[in-house]
Amino acid sequence: METLILALLATPLVFSLVMAFLPKNTSYNVLAGLNLVSVAAVLVLSIMTAGDVLMSGDTASALGLWFHLDSLGAIFVLLIGFIGFLTGLFSLPYVKADIEEGSMPAERAKQYFALFSLFVFTMLLACLSNNMILTWAAVEATTLSTVFLVGIYKNKTALEASWKYAMVCTAGVAFGLFGTLLIYANAADVIPNAHEAAFLSCVLPYADQFDPTLMRLAFAFIVIGFGTKAGLFPMHTWLPDAHSQAPSPVSALLSGVLLKCAMLVIMRFYGFTIQAVGAEYPQLLLLIVGTLSILVAALSMFRQDDLKRRFAYSSVENVGVIALCLGIGGPLGIAAALLHCVFHGFTKTLAFCVSGNIQHAFGTRSLAKIQGVVEVAPATAALAVLALLGLGAFPPFGMFISEFLTFVAGVTAGPMWLVVVVALGLTVAISALTRIALKSVFGHAPQGMGKHEAPALMLIPEIILAVMILWFGIATPLPLVHGVETATGIVLEQSTEELHATPMYRAVFGTETAQSEVE
Repeated sequence: METLILALLATPLVFSLVMAFLPKNTSYNVLAGLNLVSVAAVLVLSIMTAGDVLMSGDTASALGLWFHLDSLGAIFVLLIGFIGFLTGLFSLPYVKADIEEGSMPAERAKQYFALFSLFVFTMLLACLSNNMILTWAAVEATTLSTVFLVGIYKNKTALEASWKYAMVCTAGVAFGLFGTLLIYANAADVIPNAHEAAFLSCVLPYADQFDPTLMRLAFAFIVIGFGTKAGLFPMHTWLPDAHSQAPSPVSALLSGVLLKCAMLVIMRFYGFTIQAVGAEYPQLLLLIVGTLSILVAALSMFRQDDLKRRFAYSSVENVGVIALCLGIGGPLGIAAALLHCVFHGFTKTLAFCVSGNIQHAFGTRSLAKIQGVVEVAPATAALAVLALLGLGAFPPFGMFISEFLTFVAGVTAGPMWLVVVVALGLTVAISALTRIALKSVFGHAPQGMGKHEAPALMLIPEIILAVMILWFGIATPLPLVHGVETATGIVLEQSTEELHATPMYRAVFGTETAQSEVE
């Protein structure tokens, strides 16, 4: 297993370096082929490593204490593997179309594909690292590897968005470093071997001995720092600009995976903080941030004329749902947060990829100018409706399950007024998404607008994504259910028996039966 973990980390890095050092006149087909091999290899290796951990519930390590994979990290590694492959496949015709339309010079394809694989590497490093300082460095590296992807079109708005992204995220994640260093310093005073104070697996058993005041301060810095990268309010200001200006497959990878990697780091330190100071403080902090993210993003969605900006604010809203679930706490809240990470990741990837189809067909992202997608590109229109229904958490899509569990957890553990406020916020967000379907997907196309369906290679990954979000909602795979249950225990430091003793948990989420769906 150690060899597989190292191969998983090395593969995208090696391919990125190979593409970076290729001559400028390297043909597009060579670059596209290398990128496809890179993301395909990552998919296979992620299934072999994270899939095995998820099925068995065991842990795996590499290079001693430096890299560690448990069920919690395995969920996000698989998310990177699957979405990285599908967006990488989608990138091949997408970038080619950009070159043919003149929005991207042909020689810039080398930069795009090299940075794409580097981006995948930095996310894997963040999920697999057992060293808290290296984890912070990996999250910071995701900014450095994607800032040039955000501004790859090099027009005024794209460059402005990339600079804003770099400045806000670098400044924000610096707070995460402050929190990380406070925990490291605290751990060095507590654990028997101070040389192991930076390693998460070594520190966790001693978390209940940490100084409560320092841990409260550290967790506040963690939420601010890594919450900036996740797009939580009020640190979300970079996200709508970056997601709207980046190429659609990059937007899909940013929203579908990167935001969840930042939430994974918060979950790791959330578990530390609960052990050190109890659950009340971290839950209250995340309840406030999550609720405000949902409400602000839902209201902001209505004001967006740009299709991708509207989807970007939807990402802020859904990251807020994940934070809200952590704020509700308890086994059911944590399980709902993890499921929402997975279901929203695939659903938002589909939405951003479909937005790329629409942008290429209409030559704009303005919702005022996009009309009658169903007449111009029928297959794209069908996929757009599926994406919008999925984001709206309508049954039988996967996000219906995670949001339903959110409300169950909220009613069980939280005050009813909060549940009502959040429900109103989500209703506003659903209305904003519904308007896209009613005003842009349906209706009559602009006069003189001919058929402009996306090529098959763009539609294939989108169809796979649509099938997956339906599959997750109708019959959630048992390995995922079992993995989420084990990961919930890791966050809360509880056994399966303790989880099942929680009211409602066993009835809603127990995996002792051989069923293949969340009941």
